[in-house]
Amino acid sequence: MKIGRNDPCWCGSGKKYKSCHLAFDDKLESLKNRGMVIPTRKMIKTPEQIEGIREASKVNTDVLDFITPFVVEGVSTGELDRRIYEYTKSIDAIPACLGYMGYPKSVCISINDVVCHGIPSDDTILKDGDIVNIDCTTKYKGYYGDSSRMFMIGDVDPVWQKLVTDTKQALDIGVEVCKEPWVTIGDIGYAINTFATKQGYQVVREIGGHGVGLEIHEDPYVSHVGRPGTDCVLAPGMVFTIEPMINLGTHEVYQDADDGWTIYTDDGQPSAQWEYTLVMTDHGVEILAH
Repeated sequence: MKIGRNDPCWCGSGKKYKSCHLAFDDKLESLKNRGMVIPTRKMIKTPEQIEGIREASKVNTDVLDFITPFVVEGVSTGELDRRIYEYTKSIDAIPACLGYMGYPKSVCISINDVVCHGIPSDDTILKDGDIVNIDCTTKYKGYYGDSSRMFMIGDVDPVWQKLVTDTKQALDIGVEVCKEPWVTIGDIGYAINTFATKQGYQVVREIGGHGVGLEIHEDPYVSHVGRPGTDCVLAPGMVFTIEPMINLGTHEVYQDADDGWTIYTDDGQPSAQWEYTLVMTDHGVEILAH
C-alpha cells in the first residue's frame, strides 16, 4: 500500500513519511524510471542500525590490528585462528565465521594461490616469501563488521609484492568511485577491472563483495567486474563490502572438493585480496571496517 505523506515512515524512525524517506523514495523512483536497478527497502539501514554496524566494524578492525604482529614466518595458521578466537571472545564479541554454514574456524586465512576461504590448520606454516590474506568477520551486539588484509612474509618476490600493493590500490579506486551517492555497483566493478587489467592481472568473477551488517552476507552482490551505470544503485543507508580478488594469472578458480571451502586459482598463480565494510551516506561513502 502507498504510504501517505503524514503516515509513519516505513523505516521505523517514527517520523512522518514526508519528513523522512519521501524525497529518498522519489529519487529512487526517478532512477527506476530511467531503467536503473534500485535497492529494496531491506537494503537500507536505519541510523540506529548503522551505528551498531559502525561499532561492530571498529571491533572487527581491532581484531585485525591485534593479530597483525603475530603474522610472521614460522607461525601456523591454526595458531593465528586460536589467537583471534580467544581475543575476540575476550572483548565480548563473536567470531562470526565460526560455524557459519558449517565453516570450522574463526577466520579465513588464504596463502599464495588460495583466493579465499582458506581454512586455518596447525599443519599450515607461514614461510618466507608467502603472501597471506586474513579475512575476519566479527559479530558485536547483534551487528557485523567484515574486512580483510594482506600480509607479506619475509623476502617476497617483487612481482608478488606488486600484486599485493596493486590490489590495495584497486580497492581504494573502488572506494573513490563512491565519493558521491547514487553511483552503481557497475561503476565500481568497471573502475577496479580497468585498473587491474592495465596492470596485467585478472579479476575473480565468481566471488565478490556483498551487503553486510544485520547478517554476514546480504544483498546486493558487489561484482568487481562491471559496466558503468549498470547493476544496483548505491543509495544512502546501504552498507556493503568492496573486496577485489585479483589474480596474477587467469581469473578462473576452483573449489577444493575435499573441504568444500577453499578456493584456488586455476593455474596455481598467486591471488591477493583486500576488503572494507562501507556505508553510503548523503555525502559519499564512509569506511567502517578496514
